[in-house]
Amino acid sequence: MSNRQAEIAAALNVVPAFADESALKAEVDRRKAFIKQTLRNAGLKVLVLGISGGVDSSTAGRLAQLAIEELRSETADAGYRFIAVRLPYGTQHDEADAALAMKFVRADEEVTVNIAGAVQGLDNQMDDLTITKHLTQARRDFVRGNTKARMRMVAQYAIANANDGLVIGTDHAAEAVMGFFTKFGDGACDLTPLEGLVKGQVRAIAQYLGAEQQLFLKVPTADLEELTPGKPDEDAHGVTYKEIDAFLHGQPVSQEAYDTIVRTYDKTAHKRRQPYAPE
Repeated sequence: MSNRQAEIAAALNVVPAFADESALKAEVDRRKAFIKQTLRNAGLKVLVLGISGGVDSSTAGRLAQLAIEELRSETADAGYRFIAVRLPYGTQHDEADAALAMKFVRADEEVTVNIAGAVQGLDNQMDDLTITKHLTQARRDFVRGNTKARMRMVAQYAIANANDGLVIGTDHAAEAVMGFFTKFGDGACDLTPLEGLVKGQVRAIAQYLGAEQQLFLKVPTADLEELTPGKPDEDAHGVTYKEIDAFLHGQPVSQEAYDTIVRTYDKTAHKRRQPYAPE
């Protein structure tokens, strides 16, 4: 492991590879305990999470539901509940995966908020501003994609606010190292139960919790840009999740993969820190 690999892994609280199933189970139990303690510390009883149909939100959602069920059992308080939110932009092209994810999560409550109207309304307002007139079609699509991510978080916080709840995030080490989240969009949340896990570990936990293969082996995609619908995350990264996981666990990777990961980590540092302020 290079010094830089060790430095980055430590900064992201990377969890060592699971030695066996007992280590995996212990990590699942630790994550559930974290969710429960976070709610207790906040003096609240409701959790909210957007379910996209990908393995990250599916895994975080199932962990949340199990934690809530344990809290209800331990306290005999029926007020504890988990709200899973579908947040499509118009019609979701992988609707079948989203439906399968909701079936796996088995949330106490399921709601759907279609963000298309809100995003398009903002788009129309932006079109009237000369400040956006210079944008190419590709750049406009990119900007709209980030707006979608932020609008989804606006909806989740509105639901949490209305129910005195906390919003769960789905970020983990393999995404954090690449800065692969929208600032103040999916990067905004109250708790991150997957923090420190690499992608393979998230998949392993999903499988352990009973997710179908279609979910835990699904090709990851943020699916925010309309010009390239369903674009795999790995195409955007320029490296595979297998390479990212290996890097974070201190294993050898190609020089090209190493340079890409380190360069991207440095470039996206602003996403992983608090806003800049005078020192």
